[in-house]
Amino acid sequence: MGTPEGGSASLMLEFAAQAVQAKNFQLACEIYERQLQGQQSGVVDWGLLLRRADCLACSGRLHDAFELYQEAAAHKKLCVDQLDTLVSCLADQLRESLPLCPQWGILTCKECQGFLYEPVTLPCGHTFCKKCLENQRSRSRCKMCRVTQEGTEHHYRVNVLLSNFIAKWFSCEVQAAKLRHEGNVLLGDSKLQDALDKYNEAISLVSLDHLLYSNRSMIHFGLKSYELALNDAEITCKLQPYWLKGHLRKAQALVHLGKTEDALKEFLYCLVLDSGNKTAKSEAQKLLLNMLSPGHSQGELPDILQMMPHPSRIKGSLMNSLNTSDYSSNTQRLYRVNTEYKKPLTVPEDVGPPGCKTSWKLMQTPENKSDVENKKISSAETSIKLPLMGNTLKRKLSSEDACEARITEGPSKLLKRDVRVPANGGDHHSSVSTYVDPSDLDCSLCIRLLYEPVTTPCGHTYCLKCLERCLDHNPKCPLCKEDLCEYLAMRKFCKTDLMEDLIAKYFPEELKERKMVYEEEIAELSNLNTNVPIFVCTMAYPTVPCPLHIFEPCYRLMIRRCMETGTKQFGMCIGDSVKGFADYGCMLEIRNVEFFSDGRSVVDSIGKRRFKVIRHSQRDGYNTADIEYIEDEKVQEEHYAELLALHDSVYDQAYIWFTTLKPALKTRILSHFGSMPAKEIDLQVNPNGPAWCWWILAVLPLESRAQLPFLAMTSLKDRLTSIRRVLLFMRRSRTR
Repeated sequence: MGTPEGGSASLMLEFAAQAVQAKNFQLACEIYERQLQGQQSGVVDWGLLLRRADCLACSGRLHDAFELYQEAAAHKKLCVDQLDTLVSCLADQLRESLPLCPQWGILTCKECQGFLYEPVTLPCGHTFCKKCLENQRSRSRCKMCRVTQEGTEHHYRVNVLLSNFIAKWFSCEVQAAKLRHEGNVLLGDSKLQDALDKYNEAISLVSLDHLLYSNRSMIHFGLKSYELALNDAEITCKLQPYWLKGHLRKAQALVHLGKTEDALKEFLYCLVLDSGNKTAKSEAQKLLLNMLSPGHSQGELPDILQMMPHPSRIKGSLMNSLNTSDYSSNTQRLYRVNTEYKKPLTVPEDVGPPGCKTSWKLMQTPENKSDVENKKISSAETSIKLPLMGNTLKRKLSSEDACEARITEGPSKLLKRDVRVPANGGDHHSSVSTYVDPSDLDCSLCIRLLYEPVTTPCGHTYCLKCLERCLDHNPKCPLCKEDLCEYLAMRKFCKTDLMEDLIAKYFPEELKERKMVYEEEIAELSNLNTNVPIFVCTMAYPTVPCPLHIFEPCYRLMIRRCMETGTKQFGMCIGDSVKGFADYGCMLEIRNVEFFSDGRSVVDSIGKRRFKVIRHSQRDGYNTADIEYIEDEKVQEEHYAELLALHDSVYDQAYIWFTTLKPALKTRILSHFGSMPAKEIDLQVNPNGPAWCWWILAVLPLESRAQLPFLAMTSLKDRLTSIRRVLLFMRRSRTR
C-alpha cells in the first residue's frame, strides 16, 4: 500500500492524462510541472519530463518544448520514437489547406498526377492510367469515389476513343509517357544507366513533366549522384508544388548532401501533404534527434524554429514556384540540369498538340540580355506558367490577342500550332496547321457529338441513350461484339467524367447545339397530346392497376423514355387488325419499374385518363398517336337524382355478385386488382365517373371487344345500364 503522498501524485497524474485526452494541454503542463518540482533534488523522472515536453509542443510552446527535449537528449534519455508528438506538432504548424494544382489539367491522372497514359475508364466513370490501376493495392476500389468496381480486378481495357484522341493531338506527351514506363521497367531490373537514357530522351520531348524529373531524381539517387538528384527533385517541386513524392525525393537527397535542416523542412512539408506518411515521419524524427543531441550547434533559439515560416506564409512559400518573379532562377536551374546531358532546354509554348514547341536557349544571365531577348524571356514566362495552371488545349487566336486570351479563358476550338522564335528576336507568330475536328469525339452509333458519354468495360464509348438502345436488342458491344451481360445486369451506366469535361471545355458551342437537339427531342417526347407512346396489349381502365412485363426492345425504349421525360405516362390500347390498335384507350401512369439483369422489367402502372385516337403513327419501332381526352357528361337536378338511384342499385348488384364468387377466384381478384372501391358521395367529381365501375369492368369476364365500348362512353347512365345488363346475364348463366 502506497504512502498518502504517492497516492496524491498518482491522482494528479491521472488528472493530467484526462486533461491531455480532453486536449487541455495547458492544464496538463501545469500538473506535470508541479510534479517535477516536487521531486527530490538531483532526481528526474524523464518519462514525466517528456510528457510535459509533448504537452508544451501540443499547446504551441515549441521553444519551451525544445529545451526539455534537449535536456533529455543531453542525458541520453531521448529516442526516436519519443519524438513522434514533436514532429506532428511541427507539421501542424505548417499545415494549411493546399489545393491540388494538376499540371496537365483535364488530362491529368488523379492517381499519379501525371499525363494520362493508356487511359482506362472504370464503371464508375473515372479515368486513370492503366499502369496506375494495376499497381493499386485495392484494385477493386476507385480512388476518387471509393466505390467498389465489380469485374475489374483482373483486366483493364484502354478507353479506345480517349486513347486515340490523346495519341492524335498529344503525341509528344504520349511518347514521353511510354519512355517513362520503359524506363521504370529497366529501373526495376536495376539497369540504372539504361533507365537514365530513357528518361533523358523523354525529357527532351516533354520538358515540363514532373514525373519525369521525379523518377530521374530517383535514378540519380541510385547512382549516388546526389547533387543531380537534388536538382531534379527541386524541378519536380517547382512543377508540382503539392506533390508528396517530389518533396520526399528532395528531402532524401538533402540528407545525403549533409543539409540536415533543409532536409527536415522538406520532411515536414511531406507531413503537411500527408500526415500519415511513415517514411517522412520516421526520417524527421531521426533528424530531430540528431539536432537535439549534444554536439549539434545550437543558437539562442533552436535552428528548426528559426527556419520555419509562419503557418500563414507556407502556402505562399509553396506557390512561389509558380510566380514569374522566380522564373529566372527556375529556368537557369532547368538549363543547368539539361546541359548536363548536352541538350538545350525546350519549353513547350503550351501543353497542347504535339510538335508545338518554342525553343528558349537560356545561354545568358538576365543582366546580359538585350531588350529584344528579354521580350523572348517574357514570352517564355507566359508559356511556362500556362502548363502549370493546367491549360492543355488552346483556342484559335490572332497573334495580337493570343497572349491575353490564353490567360483569361479556355478555348472552344483546339489547334495544332507550329510556333517558332524568329531569328531576329521579334515577336513570335503562330501559324495554324491543323484543327481538331469535333468528329474526333463523335458517337459511333448516332454519328453526333457524344452526349452523356458512357464507356463500356471493353473500352468503347457511346452516348448513354445510344448504348441503352443497342443493349435493348443485343447485350453485346456494338463495335467489338464483346458480351456485356454483366455490365447490363448492373443497370448503372455511369457517365465518363473526363470525356464530359473535355467536350464541355473545348467544344462548348458544339455541346450547346447537341444539348439543344436533345432537349427538343425530350420536349417532343413529353407531349401527352401529340405522338403519345401507345402500348398495344390489353384493356386498361382508369384507377385500375395494370402490371406489365416488358421484354420487347421497342417497349423497353418506350418505358425508358417515359421515365426520362418525367411524364411517366403512356397510352394502352387493344390491338386492331386493320389500324394496328383501337380508336379508344386509357393513359397509364408508371408507379414503379423493376429491372432484371437481362434487360427485362416489370412495370407497376395504374389507369389515369381515357382518350380517343385522332391519328395513328409510329416512332422508333413502337406505336404512337395524336389523342384527345374524353370525360363523362354532367347531368343536373332531377336527372342527377335519377342517376343516383340507378348508381346505388347497380353498385349493390355488383357487390352481391362479387361476394358470391368462389373463394379461390375472389382471392385471385383481390391480389391482382385490390378491393372493390366504395361508393362515392359525388358521382360527377371524377371526369371518368365512379372508380368502382371501372373495377367491376376489369373483373368481369368479358372479351376485349366487349369491354371497349365502355371506355368510349361519355354517359355514366349508359355505362351503369350496360353494367347492369352484364351482371344480369352473369347471374342467369350461373343459375343455369
